[in-house]
Amino acid sequence: MGKGKTEEKSFSDDLSCDCHPRAGCTVEAVLTVDERGQIVLPKDIRERAEIKPGDKLALVSWEKDGSICCIALIKTERLSGMVKEVLTPLMNDTGA
Repeated sequence: MGKGKTEEKSFSDDLSCDCHPRAGCTVEAVLTVDERGQIVLPKDIRERAEIKPGDKLALVSWEKDGSICCIALIKTERLSGMVKEVLTPLMNDTGA
């Protein structure tokens, strides 16, 4: 969803996401990893993605030639089916 897109979709009304690998990709920000391995998601991105304190995000990676080449963050509530079933026990084990 680029910044110039006029159509608004309320994620609170429909938790499903119709993104797919061939959907357009937008570079929203360039993030810096600090010495502890942490990053900060910019406020405007958190607001547009409706990410609030305490929300859980799944880190999804793509591998090429034995090395991770891409990563994405997805709100766990938007995951479905088998992926959600696999993550639920992991999230419960973390105590978070």
